Amino acid sequence: MPYPALATLGAIFAGLGLAPAADEDVSKSQTAQDDRLQHVPGNLPILDVGCGINKYPGSIGIDRNRNTRADVIADLDQFPFPFRDGAFRELRAIHVIEHVSDVIRTMEEFHRLLAPGGRAVIVTPHYTDFSSFCDPTHRWHLNSFSLRFFGDDHGGYAYYSHARFREISTRIRLLAFWRYLGFELLVNHFRWFRRFWEFYLCYLIRGKVIEWQLEAVQAATAGQHSAGPSNPPSSSGS
Repeated sequence: MPYPALATLGAIFAGLGLAPAADEDVSKSQTAQDDRLQHVPGNLPILDVGCGINKYPGSIGIDRNRNTRADVIADLDQFPFPFRDGAFRELRAIHVIEHVSDVIRTMEEFHRLLAPGGRAVIVTPHYTDFSSFCDPTHRWHLNSFSLRFFGDDHGGYAYYSHARFREISTRIRLLAFWRYLGFELLVNHFRWFRRFWEFYLCYLIRGKVIEWQLEAVQAATAGQHSAGPSNPPSSSGS
């Protein structure tokens, strides 16, 4: 059996009445979101925010450091970035969000830059991982529910921001030992178990990396908010 802990854990939670019968709504929601993403214009480029030396192939890279593969040099804490509204079909921020000065303002800028239905891919260390605290440039230490305030599961805190994202997926990578025992599969397959893990287990069964994939949702009041420069996406440094 590839995950020996799964049968035992499933039986325990079923006996306690904690396990739902199935996560059918998750797969249905995933299908609907994938359908919407197909309508985003395919000719729009991909933006790699904080691209460093490993810029995503075919993307436009933006970074503050000139010793990178960035096409555009800019301070990522100064807004707006030098691109027009809705300029990108996808935005990637890989190990960036933990470095910024303002998470909410950064997410709002990501939302502005994405076309309606565009995808944001955000990766950051889970706060229980060694790497989250060993880097002195990390300002934020997040868990897998830290970005829920931009979606429907905002817990009454929707007023934090006008930017709205729909969750496509949230995936946690655990340390190899726990992955072998099947905990990573449980955490990623059942939202209820991920919440239980964050509340009670994550300091023992420690997380390593979080990856969010989010769909930009166009708000009815989007036109009331300030826009960035009207110039098209640029591939030349500034």
